[in-house]
Amino acid sequence: MKKIYLLVFLLSCSGLYAQDVDSLMATLNEEKDFRTIATFKSPRLVLLQTNETQKARNLAFWVGHRFGDIGGEFGGSNTLFGLDVATDLYLGFDYGITDALTVGIGRSKFNESYSGLVKYRLLWQEEEGMPLSVTLFGQSSWITREPFSSNEFDKELDRISHFLQVIIARKFSPGVSVMINPGYLIRPEAQVQDFEDSDNLFSLGFGARVKILKRISIIADYTIVNGLSRPDDLGIDYYNPFGVGVEIETGGHVFALNFQNSQAIIANNFIPNTTKSWTDGGVRFGFMISRNFNLGPKRTIN
Repeated sequence: MKKIYLLVFLLSCSGLYAQDVDSLMATLNEEKDFRTIATFKSPRLVLLQTNETQKARNLAFWVGHRFGDIGGEFGGSNTLFGLDVATDLYLGFDYGITDALTVGIGRSKFNESYSGLVKYRLLWQEEEGMPLSVTLFGQSSWITREPFSSNEFDKELDRISHFLQVIIARKFSPGVSVMINPGYLIRPEAQVQDFEDSDNLFSLGFGARVKILKRISIIADYTIVNGLSRPDDLGIDYYNPFGVGVEIETGGHVFALNFQNSQAIIANNFIPNTTKSWTDGGVRFGFMISRNFNLGPKRTIN
């Protein structure tokens, strides 16, 4: 009889243990993260920002370069097809406070400008449910060069501009991602080169990434500025920024080789100041490279 009681007790304990395991597995399945990751492989495409943010406690060091015109009046063999000239050089750091919130600082050769950015991932694309990712982006730029005329910058605030953007992205497959980036540039009148131009400018960007090999992708973006809030009959010829490139993943690096008609790298500069065209030799070669550093505690394996 004692043996029967002991057997019943062991079976009951086994049943309770199985129920606990089932309950635990159900909880784990409920907490599984169905969010889509790596919509783009980098927080930057050619010119535009993507929806991606830095991981928490990750620091990215950025180096960007824009050479001179490949052809046209200012290009050709005399400048080694633009390689003798640097229209912009960007150095910057981006840090992930959380997986959704990134802050950054940078310095550009163009206008000798310093910039600060904030990027917040508002919505994540999910396997079932949310079909899109939405990221908010804001960047302020401060021009530090000497004024071209005595009254160019009467006040220090005349040197500062702000750019606000909503980045709407979708990953259709492991190899194809697209985004739409409506934005708004706020700048003082002192930074407007044509007196008939608008102080503040709307923009609408489009970007895409297509994977062609395991670690190599084709990237492209195009930003509409002309035809929105900017008048068509200005004395200065402005063009919509357009860039294409090849993106290469190499471990902790993301390396992009690209061609674009913009002389500048950050949005506060290229949105209002793209005066080169692909059709008259104004395209230029450039690159962007980043290196990530994990500043969080190292994980130990017991």
